[in-house]
Amino acid sequence: RHIPGVFEAVRAEFGPELPLLHDGHHRMTPIQAAKLGRSLEPYDLFWLEDCTPAENQEALRLVRQHTITPLAIGEIFNTVWDYQTLIQEQLIDYVRSAVTHTGGISPMKKLMDFAAQYQIKSGIHGPTDISPVGMAAALHLGLAIHNFGIQEYMKHGEATDRVFQQSFTFRNGLL
Repeated sequence: RHIPGVFEAVRAEFGPELPLLHDGHHRMTPIQAAKLGRSLEPYDLFWLEDCTPAENQEALRLVRQHTITPLAIGEIFNTVWDYQTLIQEQLIDYVRSAVTHTGGISPMKKLMDFAAQYQIKSGIHGPTDISPVGMAAALHLGLAIHNFGIQEYMKHGEATDRVFQQSFTFRNGLL
């Protein structure tokens, strides 16, 4: 009940152009996720991420039936087979796998080509447990696919930056 009020306040303060995303961390039941997705529709979220446990793909059918809030899932997935039903039935809008967890650039590109057939975009996972090498791979892939959606990015710490010299930069919201 609290979350829609938070999004209402953020929209009132920052307006309609600010992309808003919410991560449910796999904690909701299908009914809770469907109800939350519907209640967030007036705030035009970029996506609702991991609203239910990703392994329970049946749950996403129920969520999809009750909300038009875009859904993102998959940071725990490792193969195209994990996504097959979700993509073919258009139960998600964004693929969230990491390039390093999905076998590299080539397998991830094949997954994104499959997703493109169903108008599903990338939302490549990019937390700090993905090294700068993995992030560079994700950036290269993002440039190579026509269904790019967004790239998750978290700045690494000084120790990591000393080990992995990087040529990519983050400025004004762009990598």
